[in-house]
Amino acid sequence: MRKTLLPALATTLILGMTSTSFAAANPFSDVPANHWALKSLEKLAADGIVEGYEDGTYRGDRNITRYEMAQMVARARAKLPTSNISYESRVELDKLAAEFRDELDSLGVRVSELEKHSDFVKWGGKIEYTYTHAKKDPYKTGKFTDIGNELLFRLEPTAYVAEHWTANARLDATVDIREDSTTNVSLERVWAEGDYDKFNVKLGRMELFTNEDGLIWDTDFSGAQLTVGSKWKATALYGRIKSDEGIGGGVLGEFENEDDHSDILGVNVQYDADEGLFGGLGYYHVKDDDFKTLNYSKNGDKDKANIWSANLGYAFNDKWKLYGAYARNTKADTEKYSWQAQLEYSNYDDNPEKGDWGIWTGYRRYATNVSFAPTAEDVLAGTKGWFIGAAYAPFKNVGIIAKYFNGKYITGGGKADNIFARAEFFF
Repeated sequence: MRKTLLPALATTLILGMTSTSFAAANPFSDVPANHWALKSLEKLAADGIVEGYEDGTYRGDRNITRYEMAQMVARARAKLPTSNISYESRVELDKLAAEFRDELDSLGVRVSELEKHSDFVKWGGKIEYTYTHAKKDPYKTGKFTDIGNELLFRLEPTAYVAEHWTANARLDATVDIREDSTTNVSLERVWAEGDYDKFNVKLGRMELFTNEDGLIWDTDFSGAQLTVGSKWKATALYGRIKSDEGIGGGVLGEFENEDDHSDILGVNVQYDADEGLFGGLGYYHVKDDDFKTLNYSKNGDKDKANIWSANLGYAFNDKWKLYGAYARNTKADTEKYSWQAQLEYSNYDDNPEKGDWGIWTGYRRYATNVSFAPTAEDVLAGTKGWFIGAAYAPFKNVGIIAKYFNGKYITGGGKADNIFARAEFFF
């Protein structure tokens, strides 16, 4: 390997590491100011990955030894704990470490079989405690309460398969604090993903969360999903939803055919913008025998749903956003349209930094024959009303969320409100 190859190597492997400073001037006297690799060399020198000779030269046209290359790999690996190097770059760096294992051993850098492959799998997850207190009275027959008190442990591994391809999973285990009962660990999601510049494909059991921002779908499905584009994105998905997570066991309730699945075909187009207008359209065709109930069609003879949706919003900046979504099921005879509008300010997300926070308010209408499996943290199924929420991170990777909803049922007009609180710890 020649030293002239090192800048290309640095571009793909080491430039992902963040550095608080660059060299103030060209660190090597024999590298021209207009050389294409100068910026890379400046960063590598500032990070201590490469060093020149005592006379201040780099001598980039000289052949380097495997021992010298191993030194650079060792320095790069030493930067890993404090760097933001990408997952793909870590994998490539591990491959180099395996190639130069003997030379690294002679430098006192141990590369065991476990260490060689440690960065091929990235582990993430969280522990969260959720408390909910809902008051439900759908038909004004007398109030009753529904209290949730749950502890969740979630593990989400991502394994490198090949360039652009990963294997992913989600495993959950829950504890009902009220009854002190624990579920077994369940495999909630498992999918393969190919992620390219303007092309993404997923195969397996994965998240179903579409561009209506949880108005219709916030669940899982088994099948395939294809997305193309960058700012303008088109997504197509096909698969099925388990009865206890979608139609049969979701908004419409438990039915006799609990083992049935809901078949789903969906397409949507979305334009995203960091600032200014954004929006999109969607369509979902769903087939399920559970639709043949009196609360869906008057004659009980329909087993399909055709849902059309539109969303529109305005991003004032990367924190302030106003947006809304509307969806209508052209096959349903009752509760056949849903909508929501929300104003939010937030820099809070998964793995928050200390001090990140957010606040939001708005109105939601979750019709049972449209919002089959929506986001259920605040608004209750089959209701409409106002909500408010806030989130704050008192420490890095630790968050607290609180939400309140006040409204009434769409059918029957009974009162409904909900208190939601959560503490989450990411790792």
